[in-house]
Amino acid sequence: MGKRDDLIATYADDLKNKCGMTPDMDLLTKVTIGCGPAIYDADASTVAATQASELETVKDNFLVKKLGLSDGPELMDAINSVMETYGMSERNKYRAVVYYMLTKHFGKESVYG
Repeated sequence: MGKRDDLIATYADDLKNKCGMTPDMDLLTKVTIGCGPAIYDADASTVAATQASELETVKDNFLVKKLGLSDGPELMDAINSVMETYGMSERNKYRAVVYYMLTKHFGKESVYG
């Protein structure tokens, strides 16, 4: 197994144990690949849930640009809901896991079809 496979296994474990959901491994793999080289960088691979600017970046770059959603208050509500599910006390919120949960939340799996 390569480094990416190890990371996907870590993300799947987070989804199961921290978020209480059974991951769709095919979608999780595609979302992880979609994150590109960011998954290998310690800082870029996680989402700083306490930084408003970071959450804006997730909204603008992922929800609006990648998933093609229209900007509105429901986007930030969804991000906050995902952060709540992940656990606010959880220090490392992996970007791929957050993006996976947002993709599921909005039913946008077809983007990764």
